[in-house]
Amino acid sequence: MNKTKRKIFETSMKLFAEKGYDATSIEEITATVGVAKGTLYYHFSSKEEIFNFLIEEGVKLLQNSIDIKTAKLENYIDKLKAIILIQIKIVNKYENFITILLSQFYGKEARNKMCQKHIYEYIGKIEKIVEEGINAGQIKKGNPNVIASEIYALIASTLVYKLKNEVDVINLYKEFQNTIIEGLKSNK
Repeated sequence: MNKTKRKIFETSMKLFAEKGYDATSIEEITATVGVAKGTLYYHFSSKEEIFNFLIEEGVKLLQNSIDIKTAKLENYIDKLKAIILIQIKIVNKYENFITILLSQFYGKEARNKMCQKHIYEYIGKIEKIVEEGINAGQIKKGNPNVIASEIYALIASTLVYKLKNEVDVINLYKEFQNTIIEGLKSNK
């Protein structure tokens, strides 16, 4: 991604997170970036395309991080620990992206449906790990979709926590490990 496209991308993400998608205009993006509309349209055909690109790139980062980290692990509890740590790190580093993703989850417009699709795919990835862990006897029996949704919800809870507290990634991870992971371990 070239320097101008990256600046448009980062500025749009910040504005969408602060003001919301609907309240952010192309004019505001170009004025904040300091480029002409033609330059923006050279890189993106519309505000919707900027949004779509932003969501696709952010989800790709999250998914790739999870895939790389969990592929190296054999124990399913360790895989869930890795997912939780990655989620905390992503929220801490990319708060604007997570804010946009969660704020656009509800609704019936194309961008809402796209966010829903990505979130459900991500939860499905966690659900598969949970289900395999239950089948291997490493995770106690339960509804894999509910457990996966709870783990995903840690993203939102981390964002809420971050609003009033400085995030120490490791300490927050340890708290989640004590409350979530310990409760999932099979007694076998």
